[in-house]
Amino acid sequence: MKSSQSRKPISMNMTPMIDVVFLLIIFFLVSSHLAQQETQMELDLPSARTGDESVETKTQRVTINLKADGAVLLGAGEATLAELPTRLAYEREQTDLPIEVRIRADQTIDFGQVKPILVACAKAGVWDVTFAVIARNKE
Repeated sequence: MKSSQSRKPISMNMTPMIDVVFLLIIFFLVSSHLAQQETQMELDLPSARTGDESVETKTQRVTINLKADGAVLLGAGEATLAELPTRLAYEREQTDLPIEVRIRADQTIDFGQVKPILVACAKAGVWDVTFAVIARNKE
């Protein structure tokens, strides 16, 4: 019979748990960087004399960037106008919070190119739509 003192103590291997923690940290760093990129994309935003400052609300914000060449970016990825209602509806279904769509369009874009985005928002059932602008001094 073996004595209980000759047995090796049971220990846990912490390496896999440390690996998972580091992967989670990297994931959140990368995803937060991508979330910042969609709102900091270099666009010449139109100016406005009136408007409200952006305030944090209890909504899930989705950013649509409309570049000068007409390219539409939903978040950080490109989207076509045909798939925009489906993707917005998907975003709306993924959260319990109301959805806000912020449109950031280049100032050279005419309203005819923005209108399909507004129609896509309506088709997806998103009614809270704001436009990003640069404040112009009141004259």
